[in-house]
Amino acid sequence: MAEAGKVTMEKIVSLCQRRGFIFQSSEIYGGLSACWDYGPLGIELKRNVKEAWWRANVQQRDDVVGLDTSILMHPDVWIASGHVKAFADPLVECKVCNLRYRADELTSKVCTSCGGELTEPQMFNLMFKTHSGPIESEDNVVYMRPETAQGMFVNFANVQNTTRKKLPFGIAQIGKSFRNEITTGNFIFRCREFEQMEIEFFVKPGTDEQWFEYWVNQRFNWYINHGIKKESLKLRPHDKEELAHYAKMCSDVNFLFPMGWGELEGIADRGSFDLTQHMEHSGKSLTYFDEETKQTFVPWVIEPSAGVDRSVLAFLCDAYAEEPDKDEIRTVLHLHPAIAPVKVAVLPLSKKEPLAELSRKIYADLRLNWACQYDDAQSIGRRYRRQDEIGTPLCVTIDFQSLEDKQVTIRERDSMAQIRVGISELADAIKDKLKR
Repeated sequence: MAEAGKVTMEKIVSLCQRRGFIFQSSEIYGGLSACWDYGPLGIELKRNVKEAWWRANVQQRDDVVGLDTSILMHPDVWIASGHVKAFADPLVECKVCNLRYRADELTSKVCTSCGGELTEPQMFNLMFKTHSGPIESEDNVVYMRPETAQGMFVNFANVQNTTRKKLPFGIAQIGKSFRNEITTGNFIFRCREFEQMEIEFFVKPGTDEQWFEYWVNQRFNWYINHGIKKESLKLRPHDKEELAHYAKMCSDVNFLFPMGWGELEGIADRGSFDLTQHMEHSGKSLTYFDEETKQTFVPWVIEPSAGVDRSVLAFLCDAYAEEPDKDEIRTVLHLHPAIAPVKVAVLPLSKKEPLAELSRKIYADLRLNWACQYDDAQSIGRRYRRQDEIGTPLCVTIDFQSLEDKQVTIRERDSMAQIRVGISELADAIKDKLKR
């Protein structure tokens, strides 16, 4: 039994299943490991996370543009990037029960399930293979992309030529990636199919360190600005021995998940490795001509790379609370209004006319601007609790007095404070309260 008041993964998974945030993929067939379906509330939460990221990193900036590249790419892309040869983890298997583990994550030299002897480590490539075209042969092997980054690198010249952007500038992308992970778990923390939010920010050589620090701060503060408590986050700079072979520097934004600290996002100084590799393998120029200095060079790259699914999980975990309310405990998600899947709930005190007609009219007007729910089932207290549990910031209650004074009650999720406002001023009042 989970400890009362403590945020556990068990409670988060239960809430997600019960309220329609996230379901196990193919559940009626027993499910598929490490694959998840986002339900009616989950997809709204996920979309809000992506839109908040896009708004901050593309729409509100002049130096970053968007891109949406194909999941399937020419196989030579992954040869040039090093993924075909080096994108692998060490795999060991129990000789008794056949469970498989990543060797670098084991603290024991025997199977943690049955105590059996383990095989010697073998490198296992994490990319999913498939075939392009009707014939399955080695000549038409393609890969499900393990990251979105390479699509931006190979389009560097296309984007720069068509937008005429001068350095420094970035390319941003949100998209699906696939990794055939040996070990998965902790709900949506590590999946085989996941979404990434990535920026490749191209800079002049020699300016990379200042831009690296800039993006580390930008990305750390983005989570705080969208409601995650500062004490739930920390920066973890990589030691030199753990840096990827192409990276000059790297720092992770880590979040305190119920199972401990885990990576939420990585910000890396990738140098000129990627563009240089693709130039060498494709024979095409990916250089930049600086009109001021009249020099041609290969840009360096700063890469902030965040996981959508991990971000969703972090927002859920950080917002979750169990709070005393009179003689009961209410479960509430203190989600930032920009992230919350439902912004306003309309709650009529009766299903009878003409109150229902007035309530439906208010609901129809509000949903033109905000994601809303209409709920007229059970007591008003139970309805408040349902909305608290899914993170709805505001509830609008219409009672019989509303028919006479043309006023309704706004109830705030976090403080549970209630105020009475005129129906004609309702939209402005909601807009003001949702600002944070």
